[in-house]
Amino acid sequence: MDSPLIRIDDKHVPLYRIVWVADVPHFCGEPDCMHEGDYEVRLDVDDSLWTGANERDEVISALAKWCSDPRGEEGGDWM
Repeated sequence: MDSPLIRIDDKHVPLYRIVWVADVPHFCGEPDCMHEGDYEVRLDVDDSLWTGANERDEVISALAKWCSDPRGEEGGDWM
């Protein structure tokens, strides 16, 4: 992992702050909603960022890489 930070919109966010990432775009039906069709990236402390599908996929990839086993898929003895 090169960096524990990911850029979402115009912010550099530490990966450890991300709680979950929406799988479907936001739809509330409110006429003045500014996030229709955006994906929510939920952060700790009741905070959220909104992004498009491409950035959402980048966040998911970065989280998967950050959370993966550094030894790889082979497993093997580690003791």
